[in-house]
Order: sequence, then C-alpha cells, then structure tokens
Amino acid sequence: MANATLPPNLAKIVERFQRHTEPKKRYEQLLWYGKKLEPMPEEAKIPANKVQGCVSQVFITADLEDGKVIYQGDSDAQLVKGLVALLIQGLNGLSPQEIVELTPDFIEATGLQVSLTPSRANGFYNIFKMMQTKAIAFQLGQSYGES
Repeated sequence: MANATLPPNLAKIVERFQRHTEPKKRYEQLLWYGKKLEPMPEEAKIPANKVQGCVSQVFITADLEDGKVIYQGDSDAQLVKGLVALLIQGLNGLSPQEIVELTPDFIEATGLQVSLTPSRANGFYNIFKMMQTKAIAFQLGQSYGES
C-alpha cells in the first residue's frame, strides 16, 4: 500500500480515515481534527499567509526550527479547518525536502476525496500547494546560506 511511502504522522492519519467506511464518519473525523487545531494568532492572518483559490478564508504560516517545518493554520469553515489540521498534523516536523517530495494523492487513500465537493477538494490542493511553496522558500533560503 502507498502508506509505506508516507511520513509516519501522515500514514497514521490516512489509516484513521481508512477505518471509517461511511462518509459521515470521515466528516466527523475531519471535524475532530479541526477542533484540535491550535489557535492561530490573529496577526498572522495577513494577505501573504492567505491561501488563494479557497471559497473560505484559509491562512497558513510556516517556521523552520532545527531544519524542520512547523506550520500553523486556520479557516473560518469547520470542514476546511479540519483539512488544514489534517495537513498540519501530517506535515509538521518534516524537512522542507520531505514536504516538497510529497504528492497530494494521499487524500485519495483517506477516502475523503469521494465526500469532498469539487471546491473543497480544490481548496485542499491549494492549501497543500501553499504549504509546499513555504517549504520550498525554506529550501531556497538554506541553499543560499540564509537562515
């Protein structure tokens, strides 16, 4: 199964979703992730951190600590907040390189793909891409000797 190639935290998340066969249970799992998301400081909710192409308001920040990326995020929509939380929990603590090498097809393994509306699925990809873009920025910064 593809889970073997996923980082451990992301593989665990995918497995949790795979245990639920009903779409309703998957939604509940997603909402649970959203409720567990650490609050994001209001001052971080600036245009530079806003995910473009999402129907709801979504913000993502990234910091580099000891070579590992630490994300924070928020959304004004509960389900999208769950997607943000899922991605943050799955990607936090990885190196920029590990994040850049990931492909978003793990969402299909969760089974959420089937339940998400096209705009939410598109939003998920936009959030994921922004997280990768922030990781790439760290890579570029590192490769030029900046901190």
